[in-house]
Amino acid sequence: MRLWRLLLHSHLVVCVSLPAPSNVSISSFNMEHTLRFLPGLPTPSDARFTVQVLQFRKNTWRPVAACLELTAGQTCNLTRALKDPLNQYWARVRAFTPTQTSNWTMSELFRPLFDTVLGPPDVSASGCGNCLLLQIRFPSTTGLQHFKRFYRRVVLDVRRSRDGAQFSLSLPYEEENIISYLETGVEYCVTVSVTSLISPNRISSEPCCAFTSPPRSRSSLHLVLSLLGAFCALGFLLVGLVVHGGQLSFKLLRTPLQRTLSYIRLQCRHRGGAPIVVSHEISEGSADCQQAASATTELL
Repeated sequence: MRLWRLLLHSHLVVCVSLPAPSNVSISSFNMEHTLRFLPGLPTPSDARFTVQVLQFRKNTWRPVAACLELTAGQTCNLTRALKDPLNQYWARVRAFTPTQTSNWTMSELFRPLFDTVLGPPDVSASGCGNCLLLQIRFPSTTGLQHFKRFYRRVVLDVRRSRDGAQFSLSLPYEEENIISYLETGVEYCVTVSVTSLISPNRISSEPCCAFTSPPRSRSSLHLVLSLLGAFCALGFLLVGLVVHGGQLSFKLLRTPLQRTLSYIRLQCRHRGGAPIVVSHEISEGSADCQQAASATTELL
């Protein structure tokens, strides 16, 4: 009688089920898939958890090799187990101990390509006069290589740092994009997100700030003003030299002309002509002497 009670007690202990896990879910970021769950209450601290996956239109659950004995709080990486991004999957989790097991708890239907969240790209910006040149890069993970061909557009939110003025642009997806018609020498901050034909889930990048063209420093401005002043001074000096040189040349030329005029008058007297009076009126004397004297006077 005592033996029978002991066997019955042992049978009841073995058949008692552990609490089933709860909140079983699959999340995906940049095509890397992670399963999370919570242990049922109260679950013993020595309990372990196992994970299996089922592909759509197949009848066999497959164990996930890396997730056969998880502890409470651990997650399961399903990226390799869910290889086909165009397929659909379920996952389930069960708790167990050496003598007990729980019921399976199944996740909702998971579609890798549709349910993944496209993370923020890496963005760099550089000035190009009155524009910004943006370089957009995504992490080179294996899953994103399948996703890349579905990229559609780049959404740019542009904010001017000086006064907070902002606008948005939607451009065809390219790894290099140019934002034109900006002020030169002004800082702008740009956040970038990418839309796809499949997944509406996306996250914007951190603001990337850059000047449209390098701002002119005060030292450069002083240098430009100094050079401008030096060129002006040099110009005034050259003009002064030209004017002074012209006056000097005129003085040097005037002395020989005066001597020439005296000589002409002397020759006219020797010819017997009357003295020539240089004025605007007609002078007496020979016609040749008058013409010579007049020409010399005009030079003076």
